[in-house]
Amino acid sequence: MKKKVKYFYFGAIMSALLFAAGCGNGNESSPAASTTEDSGKQHTFKLAHITPTDYMWHQASEKFGEELESRSEGRMKLEVYPASQLGTEADMVQQIESGSIDFGLITAAYLSSRAPDFAAWFMPYGFKTLEEANEARKTDVAKEVLATVEGTGIKGLDYLFAGQRVMLFKDKEVKSPSDMNGLKLRVTPSPPMQDFYKSNGASPEGLPLPDVYAALQTGVIDGMDMDLDATITNKYYEVAKYGAVTNHMVWPAVVLANEAKFDGLSQEDQKIVHESLQAAIDFATITRSGQEQEFRDELTNNGMTIYEIPSEEFEDQIKEFDHKYSKNSPLIKRFIETFRK
Repeated sequence: MKKKVKYFYFGAIMSALLFAAGCGNGNESSPAASTTEDSGKQHTFKLAHITPTDYMWHQASEKFGEELESRSEGRMKLEVYPASQLGTEADMVQQIESGSIDFGLITAAYLSSRAPDFAAWFMPYGFKTLEEANEARKTDVAKEVLATVEGTGIKGLDYLFAGQRVMLFKDKEVKSPSDMNGLKLRVTPSPPMQDFYKSNGASPEGLPLPDVYAALQTGVIDGMDMDLDATITNKYYEVAKYGAVTNHMVWPAVVLANEAKFDGLSQEDQKIVHESLQAAIDFATITRSGQEQEFRDELTNNGMTIYEIPSEEFEDQIKEFDHKYSKNSPLIKRFIETFRK
């Protein structure tokens, strides 16, 4: 009888241990199972931007979509809404915040009005090439600037570049800053960009982009700050005779995401988004850099006089910008000191 009781207790203990082990294994496997389940979800994201479909930002957006679909084995798709189809940049940022858009390419120029440290990117002659700017985006100081946009439901994922800024003039061949004195130039209504042109003696006008062609044609403005890409896509060569390829500033798009939507993705899917975006950014930089001479030739063939103004002509304006904006923010100061060569 004693032996039977002993065996009974031993069996009960072993059963309890096996049950506990089974429960423990079940609990440990739950997060992994959940991660696998989350990673298997289908996603159709929406991305919006302001540029036409033949501009590099749109091409990069399409590349982003292709990479997402390929790397996720078809689980992730991207709908792209170009050319301000969903409104102005202010509208798009609000839609990203609310979650009705998942991603947006928003100009750093616009964001500098709500997150002033983005002004650092508009330091005159800070980067000689797009490749330099593309490498700069990977640094800690550039990432800190990116993070300043967060806090209202949006998340800064990265930067994406198109052409650098050049100067277009209706009927005057400007060869030095003094030649700009008194000229009315369309400049994006971003404080750092407008300050640079004011330091050259110009009068910057913040006209809406759709009005620029007619304003230049009728003489309301004398020229504009632009890039070669948009000069071609918007046919500004029809109304501007001279193009000074100064490449005086880079023109970053900031890739924004809805914070809750992005943070709600599994780690695996977040990695796919980041890697797909990286591939699109590198594609844009390499492709656009290889088009520089092609774009110059195309504008020349369309009747524009294309020439260069040496950066040395703008030494005083560079110093003025650095002095003013370094005082505005320790982060801007560190950015300028990091990249000014």
